[in-house]
Amino acid sequence: MRLLIFLILLYLGWRALKKWMATHIEQGPKTFYEPERQIDDIMVKDPFCGVYFPKKTGVSLKINGETLYFCSRECQEHYLSGKEPSNK
Repeated sequence: MRLLIFLILLYLGWRALKKWMATHIEQGPKTFYEPERQIDDIMVKDPFCGVYFPKKTGVSLKINGETLYFCSRECQEHYLSGKEPSNK
């Protein structure tokens, strides 16, 4: 009777070990990845000079209900004065 109980426990232990090994072998070694970062800003194009820059660092101007973003105050002033960009 003791032998039968021992064999049953041995069998159940073997099944548990086999299941544990299968789940850990499939996963492979644990590596630590950096979580995906959220995009905190978008790139916009300066309407005067054509440079792309982060929207939060730009200078905004609202004209006729439309918001324009400039890379600098200088580009904003040139745009308002009607000057042509020198690089076009």
